Amino acid sequence: MHDQPFSVGAQPYPWPLEALEPSACALVVIDMQRDFCAADGYVAQLGEDIAPLAACIGPTARCISAARAAGMPVVYTRQGYRPDLADLPAWKRIKVERYGSVIGQPGPLGRVLIRGEAGFEIVPELAPAPGDIVVDKTANGAFTGTDFDTVLRAAGIRALAFTGVTIDVCVHTTMREANDRGYQSVLISDACGAIDPGLHAWALKSVQVEGGVFGSVTSTAAFEEALR
Repeated sequence: MHDQPFSVGAQPYPWPLEALEPSACALVVIDMQRDFCAADGYVAQLGEDIAPLAACIGPTARCISAARAAGMPVVYTRQGYRPDLADLPAWKRIKVERYGSVIGQPGPLGRVLIRGEAGFEIVPELAPAPGDIVVDKTANGAFTGTDFDTVLRAAGIRALAFTGVTIDVCVHTTMREANDRGYQSVLISDACGAIDPGLHAWALKSVQVEGGVFGSVTSTAAFEEALR
Protein backbone atom coordinates (compact mmCIF):
# COMPACT_ATOMS: atom_id res chain seq x y z
CA MET A 1 0.00 0.00 0.00
CA HIS A 2 1.25 3.47 -0.86
CA ASP A 3 -0.35 6.86 -0.72
CA GLN A 4 1.81 8.97 -2.98
CA PRO A 5 0.68 10.75 -6.14
CA PHE A 6 0.60 8.41 -9.14
CA SER A 7 -0.23 8.57 -12.84
CA VAL A 8 -1.76 6.00 -15.18
CA GLY A 9 -0.76 6.19 -18.83
CA ALA A 10 -3.93 6.78 -20.84
CA GLN A 11 -5.28 8.41 -23.99
CA PRO A 12 -5.70 11.28 -24.70
CA TYR A 13 -4.24 12.29 -21.31
CA PRO A 14 -2.99 10.53 -18.17
CA TRP A 15 -5.22 9.76 -15.20
CA PRO A 16 -5.54 11.54 -12.86
CA LEU A 17 -4.42 14.89 -14.21
CA GLU A 18 -4.27 16.30 -10.69
CA ALA A 19 -1.57 15.13 -8.30
CA LEU A 20 -3.73 12.65 -6.38
CA GLU A 21 -2.96 9.70 -4.13
CA PRO A 22 -4.73 6.35 -4.62
CA SER A 23 -6.90 7.04 -1.56
CA ALA A 24 -8.40 10.06 -3.35
CA CYS A 25 -9.44 7.90 -6.30
CA ALA A 26 -11.77 4.92 -6.60
CA LEU A 27 -12.08 1.86 -8.81
CA VAL A 28 -15.72 1.49 -9.85
CA VAL A 29 -16.99 -1.99 -10.77
CA ILE A 30 -20.25 -1.60 -12.68
CA ASP A 31 -22.90 -4.37 -12.57
CA MET A 32 -20.60 -7.40 -12.67
CA GLN A 33 -23.54 -9.56 -11.61
CA ARG A 34 -24.45 -13.14 -12.34
CA ASP A 35 -27.56 -12.03 -14.25
CA PHE A 36 -25.30 -10.30 -16.77
CA CYS A 37 -22.16 -12.44 -16.82
CA ALA A 38 -23.19 -16.01 -15.95
CA ALA A 39 -24.19 -18.70 -18.42
CA ASP A 40 -27.52 -19.17 -16.61
CA GLY A 41 -28.20 -15.46 -16.06
CA TYR A 42 -30.60 -12.92 -17.53
CA VAL A 43 -28.56 -11.94 -20.59
CA ALA A 44 -27.83 -15.54 -21.55
CA GLN A 45 -31.53 -16.39 -21.20
CA LEU A 46 -32.23 -13.73 -23.82
CA GLY A 47 -30.11 -15.74 -26.24
CA GLU A 48 -27.21 -13.29 -26.24
CA ASP A 49 -23.57 -14.34 -26.29
CA ILE A 50 -22.19 -13.54 -22.84
CA ALA A 51 -18.59 -14.39 -23.78
CA PRO A 52 -17.61 -10.72 -24.30
CA LEU A 53 -19.09 -9.87 -20.89
CA ALA A 54 -17.49 -12.78 -19.05
CA ALA A 55 -14.15 -11.98 -20.73
CA CYS A 56 -13.73 -8.86 -18.61
CA ILE A 57 -13.97 -10.76 -15.30
CA GLY A 58 -10.26 -11.62 -15.31
CA PRO A 59 -9.01 -8.10 -16.12
CA THR A 60 -11.42 -6.61 -13.59
CA ALA A 61 -10.12 -8.98 -10.91
CA ARG A 62 -6.58 -7.79 -11.66
CA CYS A 63 -7.67 -4.15 -11.37
CA ILE A 64 -9.38 -4.85 -8.05
CA SER A 65 -6.25 -6.54 -6.67
CA ALA A 66 -4.06 -3.64 -7.77
CA ALA A 67 -6.43 -1.07 -6.28
CA ARG A 68 -6.72 -2.84 -2.94
CA ALA A 69 -2.95 -3.28 -2.68
CA ALA A 70 -2.46 0.45 -3.30
CA GLY A 71 -5.14 1.55 -0.84
CA MET A 72 -7.56 2.71 -3.53
CA PRO A 73 -11.23 2.27 -2.54
CA VAL A 74 -13.29 -0.17 -4.60
CA VAL A 75 -16.96 0.65 -5.25
CA TYR A 76 -19.43 -1.83 -6.76
CA THR A 77 -22.80 -1.16 -8.34
CA ARG A 78 -25.64 -3.62 -8.80
CA GLN A 79 -28.64 -3.22 -11.10
CA GLY A 80 -31.95 -4.57 -9.85
CA TYR A 81 -35.44 -3.86 -8.61
CA ARG A 82 -37.49 -4.23 -5.45
CA PRO A 83 -39.22 -7.61 -5.00
CA ASP A 84 -42.60 -5.87 -5.29
CA LEU A 85 -41.49 -4.09 -8.50
CA ALA A 86 -42.73 -0.78 -7.11
CA ASP A 87 -39.66 0.94 -8.61
CA LEU A 88 -40.13 -0.50 -12.13
CA PRO A 89 -41.89 2.02 -14.40
CA ALA A 90 -44.82 0.62 -16.40
CA TRP A 91 -43.27 1.53 -19.75
CA LYS A 92 -40.09 -0.38 -18.88
CA ARG A 93 -42.09 -3.45 -17.93
CA ILE A 94 -43.87 -3.31 -21.31
CA LYS A 95 -40.55 -2.82 -23.11
CA VAL A 96 -38.84 -5.86 -21.59
CA GLU A 97 -41.90 -7.98 -22.28
CA ARG A 98 -41.68 -6.97 -25.95
CA TYR A 99 -37.96 -7.81 -25.90
CA GLY A 100 -38.67 -11.33 -24.67
CA SER A 101 -37.77 -11.31 -20.99
CA VAL A 102 -39.82 -10.22 -18.02
CA ILE A 103 -38.10 -8.60 -15.06
CA GLY A 104 -39.23 -10.26 -11.85
CA GLN A 105 -40.17 -13.61 -13.40
CA PRO A 106 -38.53 -16.85 -12.15
CA GLY A 107 -35.28 -17.87 -13.83
CA PRO A 108 -32.37 -20.24 -13.20
CA LEU A 109 -30.86 -17.75 -10.73
CA GLY A 110 -34.12 -16.74 -9.07
CA ARG A 111 -36.38 -13.87 -10.07
CA VAL A 112 -34.77 -11.92 -12.90
CA LEU A 113 -33.00 -8.70 -11.86
CA ILE A 114 -34.57 -8.67 -8.41
CA ARG A 115 -32.61 -7.56 -5.36
CA GLY A 116 -31.69 -10.39 -3.04
CA GLU A 117 -31.88 -13.10 -5.70
CA ALA A 118 -28.86 -15.17 -6.74
CA GLY A 119 -28.64 -13.48 -10.14
CA PHE A 120 -28.46 -10.06 -8.51
CA GLU A 121 -25.20 -10.88 -6.75
CA ILE A 122 -21.70 -10.00 -7.98
CA VAL A 123 -19.95 -12.90 -9.72
CA PRO A 124 -17.91 -14.92 -7.17
CA GLU A 125 -14.58 -14.10 -8.82
CA LEU A 126 -15.11 -10.40 -8.04
CA ALA A 127 -16.91 -10.66 -4.70
CA PRO A 128 -16.73 -7.47 -2.60
CA ALA A 129 -14.41 -7.58 0.38
CA PRO A 130 -15.17 -6.16 3.83
CA GLY A 131 -14.90 -2.39 3.57
CA ASP A 132 -15.80 -2.22 -0.12
CA ILE A 133 -18.78 -0.02 -0.96
CA VAL A 134 -21.81 -1.44 -2.80
CA VAL A 135 -24.39 0.85 -4.41
CA ASP A 136 -27.67 -0.61 -5.64
CA LYS A 137 -29.46 1.15 -8.50
CA THR A 138 -32.42 0.87 -10.86
CA ALA A 139 -31.21 3.38 -13.49
CA ASN A 140 -28.42 2.91 -16.00
CA GLY A 141 -26.41 5.65 -14.29
CA ALA A 142 -25.17 4.91 -10.77
CA PHE A 143 -25.69 8.52 -9.64
CA THR A 144 -29.41 8.56 -10.43
CA GLY A 145 -31.62 7.90 -7.42
CA THR A 146 -28.75 6.66 -5.22
CA ASP A 147 -26.31 7.93 -2.59
CA PHE A 148 -23.32 7.22 -4.85
CA ASP A 149 -22.21 10.85 -5.06
CA THR A 150 -22.64 11.37 -1.31
CA VAL A 151 -20.56 8.27 -0.55
CA LEU A 152 -17.76 9.33 -2.89
CA ARG A 153 -17.57 12.88 -1.58
CA ALA A 154 -17.66 11.72 2.04
CA ALA A 155 -14.60 9.57 1.28
CA GLY A 156 -12.79 12.45 -0.43
CA ILE A 157 -12.86 10.75 -3.84
CA ARG A 158 -12.05 13.04 -6.79
CA ALA A 159 -11.25 10.64 -9.64
CA LEU A 160 -12.83 7.40 -10.84
CA ALA A 161 -11.55 4.42 -12.84
CA PHE A 162 -14.31 2.40 -14.52
CA THR A 163 -14.66 -1.33 -15.16
CA GLY A 164 -17.74 -3.49 -15.74
CA VAL A 165 -20.71 -4.10 -18.03
CA THR A 166 -22.00 -3.04 -20.29
CA ILE A 167 -19.54 -0.47 -21.48
CA ASP A 168 -22.03 1.13 -23.88
CA VAL A 169 -24.90 1.45 -21.39
CA CYS A 170 -24.41 1.47 -17.62
CA VAL A 171 -20.64 2.07 -17.62
CA HIS A 172 -20.84 4.87 -20.16
CA THR A 173 -23.87 6.49 -18.55
CA THR A 174 -22.23 6.53 -15.13
CA MET A 175 -18.99 7.91 -16.58
CA ARG A 176 -20.91 10.75 -18.23
CA GLU A 177 -22.72 11.47 -14.98
CA ALA A 178 -19.39 11.51 -13.15
CA ASN A 179 -17.97 13.98 -15.66
CA ASP A 180 -20.88 16.35 -15.07
CA ARG A 181 -20.28 16.16 -11.32
CA GLY A 182 -16.62 17.08 -11.54
CA TYR A 183 -14.94 13.69 -11.25
CA GLN A 184 -12.06 12.94 -13.60
CA SER A 185 -12.61 9.50 -15.11
CA VAL A 186 -10.70 6.80 -16.93
CA LEU A 187 -12.17 3.80 -18.75
CA ILE A 188 -10.19 0.55 -18.44
CA SER A 189 -10.87 -0.85 -21.88
CA ASP A 190 -10.23 -4.57 -21.42
CA ALA A 191 -11.94 -4.62 -18.00
CA CYS A 192 -15.24 -3.58 -19.59
CA GLY A 193 -17.53 -5.60 -21.83
CA ALA A 194 -20.28 -5.20 -24.42
CA ILE A 195 -22.39 -7.77 -26.25
CA ASP A 196 -21.55 -6.10 -29.58
CA PRO A 197 -17.87 -5.44 -30.46
CA GLY A 198 -18.93 -2.41 -32.45
CA LEU A 199 -20.56 -0.86 -29.41
CA HIS A 200 -17.42 -1.55 -27.37
CA ALA A 201 -15.32 0.28 -29.95
CA TRP A 202 -17.82 3.15 -30.09
CA ALA A 203 -17.76 3.55 -26.31
CA LEU A 204 -13.97 3.81 -26.25
CA LYS A 205 -13.89 6.27 -29.13
CA SER A 206 -16.67 8.51 -27.82
CA VAL A 207 -14.89 9.02 -24.50
CA GLN A 208 -11.84 10.41 -26.26
CA VAL A 209 -13.43 12.84 -28.74
CA GLU A 210 -12.88 16.58 -28.26
CA GLY A 211 -9.62 15.95 -26.44
CA GLY A 212 -11.16 13.55 -23.95
CA VAL A 213 -14.60 15.05 -23.37
CA PHE A 214 -15.65 12.36 -20.88
CA GLY A 215 -12.23 11.17 -19.74
CA SER A 216 -9.42 8.90 -20.85
CA VAL A 217 -8.96 5.28 -21.89
CA THR A 218 -6.34 2.93 -20.49
CA SER A 219 -5.64 -0.80 -20.08
CA THR A 220 -5.50 -3.18 -17.15
CA ALA A 221 -1.75 -3.54 -17.61
CA ALA A 222 -1.18 0.23 -17.46
CA PHE A 223 -3.43 0.53 -14.41
CA GLU A 224 -1.54 -2.23 -12.59
CA GLU A 225 1.84 -0.78 -13.52
CA ALA A 226 0.98 2.69 -12.22
CA LEU A 227 -0.18 1.32 -8.87
CA ARG A 228 2.57 -1.25 -8.43
